[in-house]
Amino acid sequence: MAVATLSVFAVPMTREFGWSYGLFSGVVSLGGLCAIGVSPFVGRLIDRYGSGAILALTSVVVGCCAIGLSLVSQAWAFYALYVPGRMAFASPLELGTTTAINNWFIRRRPLALFLLTVSQSTGLAAMPLVADFLIGGWGWRNAWAWLGIFTLVVGILPALLLVSRRPEDMGLTADPRRGEARLQQSQQESTPSAPEDAQPGDVGEGSPGSSGKPSIATSTTPLPERNYTVSRALHTRAFYVMAIFSGAGFMVQAGVSLHQVSHFINQGLEPSMAALTAASFAFCQMLGGLVWSALASRRVPIRILLAASAFFVSGGALGVQASSTLTWGLPAASVLGAGVGGLHLLLRLAWAEYYGREHLGSITGITLPVQVGGQALGPIIAGFLYDFTGSYLWPFRIFSTAVFIAGILVLTATPPRDRS
Repeated sequence: MAVATLSVFAVPMTREFGWSYGLFSGVVSLGGLCAIGVSPFVGRLIDRYGSGAILALTSVVVGCCAIGLSLVSQAWAFYALYVPGRMAFASPLELGTTTAINNWFIRRRPLALFLLTVSQSTGLAAMPLVADFLIGGWGWRNAWAWLGIFTLVVGILPALLLVSRRPEDMGLTADPRRGEARLQQSQQESTPSAPEDAQPGDVGEGSPGSSGKPSIATSTTPLPERNYTVSRALHTRAFYVMAIFSGAGFMVQAGVSLHQVSHFINQGLEPSMAALTAASFAFCQMLGGLVWSALASRRVPIRILLAASAFFVSGGALGVQASSTLTWGLPAASVLGAGVGGLHLLLRLAWAEYYGREHLGSITGITLPVQVGGQALGPIIAGFLYDFTGSYLWPFRIFSTAVFIAGILVLTATPPRDRS
């Protein structure tokens, strides 16, 4: 249900049914609008019950909808099946994976989010090529069916069996340092008392001067966090700035990534060659995520990194618009992908770093609709402007300008401070 994967189906499906690009793009926008409605409720459920059950249910919906798409012959059926799949992909899947990672990691959160980005980027890079291979050999209907079956196989049992809400639910601390996990386990298994001849100054199993009561060493003390409630977060400036930034950034991400393959096909490239730009775009999200993660780990201010990633996206969008060959198209798509990788990783990191873990699902459940709204607007803006002008020149230029302005705005998103 990713936009990059759907873009490979755009040409064969529109040609077979005679649909316009605006009609085809509208399904992404409508699915995004539905995701806006369910995001706040999903966020609360994740805070209460954890991500495992939500991710498993999401996999069921996405897999079944993909299989159903292999049977469509009318536009209404295409919408009826893709919209709920897109809704599940855009809201519960995003919230579930990101919240789980942020709940389990603090000190190494940038690295953990990068690994999440790697897994997602690997799928985004592989699926357009896999879909194009399946379409070329067995048709677009069989391609949808096999992608749906794959989702059902890999998405249900692992989520149910392996995902717990927070480490505290299992008696652990988030993101322990080396050796802390073993110490925590030993403290849980035994509670030794002080020897009869122990002196107050002796160092034993407990902390110094503990009078025989074991205590967790300072190395296992949970890292300090600021945990904002939803109401407190709503009274901070950074909340609204980052929400607007996410809407603008992902409007460009969805609008360009969905239509870039069609753009290059219209420029005369073979579909298999044009699909390479989508794969390059997705693969460079992973490489870009590595760089952004390393910079975030070195405590470069997040707002500075967010602005830089926005400028990458702006330049990539302009480059794609100006390219008509792979010689220039692949580098432009790579720059765009590197910037989008920063948007994904850094926004996830920023919400957790600014507002803490305790109510993170509820907070991001409120902000995600703005991001999804941007993803919903981008494809339909590009599609209808293409239908009206016969070119992607103006939509891609508009996108580039919008995300550049958002990059300047996000520089004002300083971390919130307690008034006390």
